[in-house]
This record gives sequence, C-alpha cells and structure tokens, in this order.
Amino acid sequence: MQVTDIGNKEEGKVWHRKPTPVHQTLIRSAYQAKTVRFLHLTFDTTGDSFLAGDHHGNIYVFDISRNRFRLVQKTGQACTALAFSLRRTTEFLVALADYTIKCFDKDTKQLVSWMRGHDGAVSSISVDSSGRYAVTTSSDTAQLWDLDTFQRKRKLSVRQSVGVQRVFFLPFTNTILSCFNDDSIFAWESDTLFCKYQLPVPDSGPRISYKAFAITRDGRSLVCGGRSNLLHLWCLDSKQLIRVIQMPTQVRTVRQMEFLPDSFDGGASQTLGILSQDGVMRFINIHTCKLLFHIGSHDNAITSVAVGPNGRHVAAIMDNGSINIYSVQSLTEELNKVQCKNVQKHNTQKHTTKHKDTQKNNTLKHNKTQHTKTHNKNELPAGLSQRRLVALLKTFGQYPDKYRMFVWRCLLRLPENHAAFSSLTDKGLHPAFSSLDLHLYLSNLHPYPSPYLPLVAFPFVKLFQNNPMLCFEVVATIIVNWGQHWFEYFPNPPLNILSMVENVLAHHDKELLQHLVDCGVTSQLYVWPLLETLFSEVLTRNEWLCLFDNVFSNPPGFLLMAAVAYVSCCREPLLLCAHKQDFEYFFHHRNNLDVGAMIKETYRLMSNTPAHIHPRTLLSDFTPLTRGQYPVFNHYPEFIVEYQSREREKIRLQEMEYLRERQEVSALHKEFVRRRAEEEAYYAQQELLQKAEEQRRRILAQEEEKLTQQRTKLAAMKRELKVKELQLTDAAARRFLQHQQDLRAEHIHRLDRQISRKVELRERETAAAVEDLEVRQMELEAQRKRLQQVVEEEVEARMRKAEEEDESLTETNVQVKDGGTVLDHRGCKSDGVDVVWSHSDTVTLPPGPGGGAGGGVAEGPGHRLAEGGGQAPAAG
Repeated sequence: MQVTDIGNKEEGKVWHRKPTPVHQTLIRSAYQAKTVRFLHLTFDTTGDSFLAGDHHGNIYVFDISRNRFRLVQKTGQACTALAFSLRRTTEFLVALADYTIKCFDKDTKQLVSWMRGHDGAVSSISVDSSGRYAVTTSSDTAQLWDLDTFQRKRKLSVRQSVGVQRVFFLPFTNTILSCFNDDSIFAWESDTLFCKYQLPVPDSGPRISYKAFAITRDGRSLVCGGRSNLLHLWCLDSKQLIRVIQMPTQVRTVRQMEFLPDSFDGGASQTLGILSQDGVMRFINIHTCKLLFHIGSHDNAITSVAVGPNGRHVAAIMDNGSINIYSVQSLTEELNKVQCKNVQKHNTQKHTTKHKDTQKNNTLKHNKTQHTKTHNKNELPAGLSQRRLVALLKTFGQYPDKYRMFVWRCLLRLPENHAAFSSLTDKGLHPAFSSLDLHLYLSNLHPYPSPYLPLVAFPFVKLFQNNPMLCFEVVATIIVNWGQHWFEYFPNPPLNILSMVENVLAHHDKELLQHLVDCGVTSQLYVWPLLETLFSEVLTRNEWLCLFDNVFSNPPGFLLMAAVAYVSCCREPLLLCAHKQDFEYFFHHRNNLDVGAMIKETYRLMSNTPAHIHPRTLLSDFTPLTRGQYPVFNHYPEFIVEYQSREREKIRLQEMEYLRERQEVSALHKEFVRRRAEEEAYYAQQELLQKAEEQRRRILAQEEEKLTQQRTKLAAMKRELKVKELQLTDAAARRFLQHQQDLRAEHIHRLDRQISRKVELRERETAAAVEDLEVRQMELEAQRKRLQQVVEEEVEARMRKAEEEDESLTETNVQVKDGGTVLDHRGCKSDGVDVVWSHSDTVTLPPGPGGGAGGGVAEGPGHRLAEGGGQAPAAG
C-alpha cells in the first residue's frame, strides 16, 4: 500500500511508482504535526477522476487515469456536499457550512454562481441525467435549482416534526424521489411537481427508520436501510416491497449504500455495498443475498464512500481523514480466488479415502498432456466452462438477457486494458471516422479507413453505448478472429471468403446457386451484405442477439456457415426473384425468417460440410486480445496500400497545384470584382452626393423661410409680452398698496383691541380693589368688635378685682375733669365716654358731651389712662 502525502502542494502525482492493485492511500496534511481531514468526495461521469474537499475548504480533483491531482478551489470553509454538473463537465457544485451552494469551474477556477436559500446545512446534492436541474436537501427542506440560470425553481417544505431525510433524482428520468423521517417515500414530476405515487409504509415488522438509500442505474430498484440490520428492496415499477434482506448481526445501523455498476448488467445492478456503523463496507448480491467481499476494518474504519460510474474504482474516506482508492477488479479477482478455494475444499471432502485421492491424482497426471489443450480451450474467466455454456445454449437457444453481456465478456476473454485504451483516446480523431463513436478505435485497428468497418461496429456501438472500452475490445476481437482474411483484397470485398461461402452453398444446394448464377447475382451481392453488417440489417435486435450468442460460442467459421444457412432458409423467396434489384433489396432489408431454424441449419452445416471446403480448415482458432497492449493489425495487402499511398500522394500534389491555380484565379477575380465594385461605388457615391447637395439646398431655403416666419412671430410675441409685463406691474403696484392699507387697518384694529383689553383690565382691577377694601373694612369691623368685647371682658374682670380690693381700702373718689367725665374705681363707663381699640393698644376717645376735644389717650392694662390734662390713679 502506497501512502502519498500531498501536503500543501497545489498539484502533483498521485502515485510516484506503479500503484498496488488493491488500494492507494492519500493524506492531506497542512502541517507536519497536524492532518487535515477530507470530508466529502464524488466521482465525475467518466469515473476516472473525483473531487475531494477537506475541512479547511480546499477542493482537489484527482485524475486516476492520468495520475495527477491539483487544487481547484479554496472556499475558506468546510464543505457539506459535492456534485459534478453533468451538462458542463468542468463545473461542479459545492455546499458550504454557511448554508450556501457555489458552482465553480475546475479548469478556470472561477466562481460561476452563488445560490442561497437554505436555512440549514445542505446534506446532499443530486443532479438529474440531463444536467439541467439539481435538487439540494437539508434537514427541513429540499430545493430544486435550474443549473442554466442558477435560479431556484421550486421548494419543498415539510413540518418540523417530520423532516426531510433525502431527495434525489431517479436515473434517466425526470422523477424526484423524496424520503422523509417517518419512512414515507414520494415520487414527484420535476417539471410540474405532481405527485406520481407513494410507496406504502410497511405495516409488519420493526420500523427501520430509513437513513441510507441506493438506486440501480436503470432506476427500477430502490434499497433502503437505517437503524437496523434489515434492508428493504423496493420495485419501483410495481411500487411494492419485494424483498427484505437481513445483514449479519455485526450490522446495527446502515450509514451509506452504493450499487457497484457492471458493464454487462444493463443497469440492473446486483452488487450492493453497505457501510455500517463499525466502519466496514460489505458487498452483497441482492438476488442471492450472499456476502461477496468487504473493505475497511474496525482499526481502519470507513466514514463515507463514492463508487465510480464505470465500476472500476471505489474511493473511501477513512476515519483518520485519509482517502483510500480501491480497484474493483482486484477485489473481484480476490473473490474469485476465494471461490475456487472453497470449491476445491468441497471436492476434497467428497473423496474421503486416501486410495481414491491417489487414484485420481494418477489419472490426472496420466492424462495431463492429452487434455491440456482441451482444458485450456474450455476454461473461461470467472470459473465458466465453454463446453457447458454451449450445451446450455443448444438447450435454450440463447443466453439470459441479464447475464448475456457477462457471458460474452467471458467467451471473448476481453482483457479490459484500461491504460492502453486511454492511450488510444489520447491520439485524437481519425478524419475518416470523425462522425462515429468508435473513430479512435477503428483507426487503430486499420491504418487506412475501410468502408465496411463502421457497418461492422454499428450494432456494438448501439449495444455498448455506455462503455466504449468494452465496445472497442469486442469489435477488435471480432475483426481479429471472425474477420480473418477480410482485408487481403482491400479495398475490395474478401473474394477468398466469399468463394469459401459459395463452395459450401454449392455443396449443399446446387439448384439455388445455379439460380443465382443465372440471374447474374454473385456472392458479393448475397453474402457480403450479410457479413459486412454482421446480419444487423436483416435481423431484429433480439434475433441478432440470439445469433451472436451462438457465434461467440463457436469457432470463427460459424459466422460464414450462418451466412450460408440464411441463404438456404430463404430458398423459396430467392427462387422467385429474377431481377438483380430484387436481390439487392432482399439482402439489405428484414425478411420473414425463423432465426431458430437458421441457427439449427448452421449447426447442421457445421457438422455435415466436408473438411476440404469447411471454413475451419482455412481459418485459425479463436485468439483473444492480449493483455496490457492491443495487438498490431497488419493483415492487409501492403502493395495495394502502398499503391494507394502513392496515388493519394499524386492526387494530393495535383490537388495542391489545382488549389494554388484556383487561388490565383480567385485572387484575380476578387481583384477585378473589387475594382469594379470600387468604380461603381465611386459613381454611385458621386450621384448620391449631387442628390444630397440639391436636397440640402432645398432644405436650406425652406429653413430660411421658416426662420423669417419665426422672427415675425417672435416680434409679435415680444410685444404681447411687453404689454403683459406692464399690466402685471400695474396690478402688482395696486396689490401692494392694497396690502399696505390692509396692514395698517389691521394694526389699528390690533391697537383698539389692546386699548379695550387694558380698559377692561383696569376696570377689573378697580372692582377688585373696591372689593378688597370692602373686605378689609369688614375685617376691621370684625376685629373692632372682637377687641371691644375683649376689652370689656378685661375691664369687667379688673373691676371685680378692684371692688374686692376696695372693700379693704378706703373709698376714694376720683373726679375727672374736662367735660365732666368721671371714672370710678370699678372701671365702669361714665356718661359721654366711648372706648375704641385699634390694632395697637391705643384708643382715641371721642369728644365729650360738653364739646371738649378728645385729646386723651387710653392705654392697655397696667398703663395710665389720661384724659385732657388730668391723671387717673394707677390701676393695680
């Protein structure tokens, strides 16, 4: 096992020496102590190169056939899914961690488009067979994109409780299959999004919880797996669950499933790879339910796998982040070896005694030399026997459709030289076969193009249109073995082969041959059209396949005998034909013929034809193509080829001389035409200039007249504008004066309103002052009354006190002068005396009744009370 560390290199070799047949390990390392893990990978349509993305966002393309790798993009973030665009093979789609999908060109390394719309990580990208549409899947939705405009066409949304598991296109159809978390599966039309059908959810048995899905290349079978060791095999034609496959007990969860394509199964893949939770991918046959082989182990676990469309390589991302590349051919060869060992062990158990073993070994050793050639002839790849296949073919008439391509590959012993085929494709196109799919291969088989090589290759091109390498090897094997001596009379038909067929027909049916001779029909007319087209013009597809099941199972002379048998089986209608055109039509169109009777007649001719005219005496035995390199084909007359080469060289020189003279004549003619055209153009230009000058003079006079009229109109307009200007000025002045008057009237009115407001304010203030004075007078009156009451109470109290004191003292009379006012010692008020209290404790006495002035002052308690000039005794 080789280990290649690509490091930080942007390109280089995948292998530095010839790779081992089993697998090759690739490791992406950014630093010496740190490994950058690969996350996802996908193959292109050829299966010879694949994309791989690591968790740093680097996208690499690995070309296995050319032993090269290169860095095609740096996205800066980890990718979650990868897919190639089928319409533009250089473009690829990358789903990134920011929920966007980008389209890049791996050759130019340019960003083609940027698609947004998902709210979660994109888990898968599926592109339909036409390459126009792609569907991307996340946990909550699936979106359909148009890869021509990179616009979102439709969106599939589901309830959050259900969730989307995976949505993908069925091969070679416009049907979209959607699988949800509740194990429901729906099929939709991609154009209208109309639901075509729904697969019934199995009622019986445990629920699997589908997580992984695989579809065959023909789109007719679907395998589903999940959290169980059970697999459900659905037939999409009948929409029924046809089989439940139980995996070994070591398998508890299925992570991923991939079908292994086969070139001869017609798209109905039989080998299925199942990647389980233990990191081991087991390959089983879905029909026999047998375990074939496995890759990976518990110590070197696999996380994800991609299988090439051609079925030659399997690329796996390991648990340590590296990539392992497996050769399917080597894995199947190991499988065959194991099967052979089991068969040997089983045979040994049957012969239990030592004596029988010894007797058998002696018998084999005694007959070893005698049966070596027969044994090698009957031994075929994959443990098949040609003798048993021929017996089976004679019993049933044809091989099963499902295994026909596999049987053909074993009968023809195809080497499958991938490297040699790749070198052929690198040589470029042969001009004679540029319109055919096998242009490169036919040019390698024959150095000079033959007109019937495309006719020979046509049916195999239609049959192997998806695998050009096998198609080329089948055609090459037919030309080398069944086309022996075909090129000895090149470029004419092989007269020796036609004579051989004619001799066999003469031996078995002289009457028919004589009739053909009498009608002037030669073997080039009734044999060569059958051989050069390999009966593809006169037989239907099923009849042709049945015939070539027998052709490939018998020696090369069987094809010539089949041509004789065809003519013999059509004996009656041929005897009725009399014109050459009728024979030509008959051998170039389909006729009412029982192909089974024709094959039986062929076997009869093979056994009853004498040895001296039998084709096997002149034709060599079957020789398969060599492994590693294809054989060189030189069975053609060299003198004819050399003569043709000389003639072609002579014709080439004559053509070159003719072309040179033709170029000179053409150049002179072009010069004459150019000069005549220039002269005609000059006169035409002069005439045009004269007409243009006259036209412009007329236009100038018209413009001058228009200008005069416009000036008159302009003067009138100016006068009108002047009058309007004066009117507008006068109106503006009047409007201004009126405006000033309005402003002054408004000002006077505003002053009047201010004056009236001030008058009203003054009146309100005066009324308020009067009211305040009245209130004040009332307050003073109330205070006077309260004070008078207080004084009276105090005087009365003093008088009582004084009376009490006077009881013990001598009674003294006080006489008050000035008006005759007398105040006794009890404080009683005399006639003509009033006491009035102010805010202070001083009161003014009014004049007495005698008319004296009130100049006395009365003081509060404890003070003297004087009236006039007299004094009163102190109280207390």
